[in-house]
Amino acid sequence: MKEKRSHNMTSTPPMMGFLKSAEVSVLLMSILLCTADTYSNLASSNLDCMECRLEKNSIFSREGKPVYQCIGCCFSRAYPTPLRAMQTMTVPKNITSEATCCVAKHSHEFLFQTIEHTIPVRNHTECHCSTCYYHKM
Repeated sequence: MKEKRSHNMTSTPPMMGFLKSAEVSVLLMSILLCTADTYSNLASSNLDCMECRLEKNSIFSREGKPVYQCIGCCFSRAYPTPLRAMQTMTVPKNITSEATCCVAKHSHEFLFQTIEHTIPVRNHTECHCSTCYYHKM
């Protein structure tokens, strides 16, 4: 004998399943939008690299004695090493990179006095893009 089901005995109506998936979709979309908005705020404030320029160093500057130092980015790129160049390398590398850094054209060293230490600091007078010091041999 077959048992008849009434409307009260069905598990979940089809509309209820649709609403749950819609809620999950809206929740997921709002999380993604919040993440994208947060990332764009970070990228514009902290992750972008400014043009090479002088900027006042607030840590070492004292009243009447400002200290300026170079800050910012210059050119850099990476590309596959040409086969002809790779054959001349003692240790072949697949990727070759070129870079210039924001460095001081001129600077003057002075001694910064703290309670416990004397720290040599360079006060930069002009900046430009040139060979990175840590790349020089």
